[in-house]
Amino acid sequence: MTITGAVIKNIIRKLLAGEDYRAVIVALLDAEFLQYVIDFFGRVVEAKLKNHTVTIDWYKEEFLNSDLPSADIAVHSGLAMKTIENMHETSTKTVVLEASGQHYDVLLDAIEGLTEQSDVDVSLTIKFRTVSVDLNINESLIVINTLAVKRAALAGGLWSAAGLRVEKPLMATLCALFQVPLKYFQQPVRAASTGKGKRETDFYLIGNAEEEYRCEVKLMGKGNPESADAAHARGTHVFVANTISALGKEQLNEANIHWVQLRGKNSYKRFKQVLTALSIPCQPFEGDLQAALDKIFPIILSDDVQSSVTPGVILRERGGDASQLLVDFK
Repeated sequence: MTITGAVIKNIIRKLLAGEDYRAVIVALLDAEFLQYVIDFFGRVVEAKLKNHTVTIDWYKEEFLNSDLPSADIAVHSGLAMKTIENMHETSTKTVVLEASGQHYDVLLDAIEGLTEQSDVDVSLTIKFRTVSVDLNINESLIVINTLAVKRAALAGGLWSAAGLRVEKPLMATLCALFQVPLKYFQQPVRAASTGKGKRETDFYLIGNAEEEYRCEVKLMGKGNPESADAAHARGTHVFVANTISALGKEQLNEANIHWVQLRGKNSYKRFKQVLTALSIPCQPFEGDLQAALDKIFPIILSDDVQSSVTPGVILRERGGDASQLLVDFK
């Protein structure tokens, strides 16, 4: 699953336009999941043809095989790796095999008990090239459950990856829009000193006296207060999110944390107020947003692989002038 630079650009365009970016992620999820379904059905056909027994053991033998990656074994049994990690102190291959085997047996018992009491019959026929196989109701429900677990796992990973990959380019884009000189912002450079279990700050704004203002970015939806709470727990000075509840804004104000909500027309322009409050040099942006983004993106992102560049790297490439702008719109 790849969050490319082209996808990141599309997300940032939607965020700064005040639009919902979720459609971009859902489209990626659909494409990834449907490809998995096709590949998985092909493997089911192959496995079923290799095993001529009339029991469901062929599935356990082929899809809970120790030769497979741990994540695949877990999903095939109807478990997510996160569930196993929460249930056990470690998630070694041995632990995954044991937990998956136990859960698969419990799941199979539940399916058999359900189908014995139900008048509903389900049968999947999978055609692959010139051959086809029929799955009985028990086998069909096992496969359907596996696909449901896989989609949930893909969704969790994709939403998380998208948020992490967008954070720094989004902040660099905001700084570029409001003409913040390079020396007044940077990506975190202290990853080695954060220590195990500590989280690297998303982004820094730098004051005139070289004060470091921590910036937290959260692409969160409604009903997710934990994301807003993170700003209070991490000593954040600036909090940027696509949506912030009224209560969240009130709490951020009380904690003297500057905030920018991106959802809504021209909402991103509040970032100018934040910069001014922190005495960071900036200029108002009144130009064409999409045209400006066309100039910014080639500097901080490639289409295929994210290559968001720190100001330090840009300075070396451009001669080391710290007062230089990322993009000069004049």
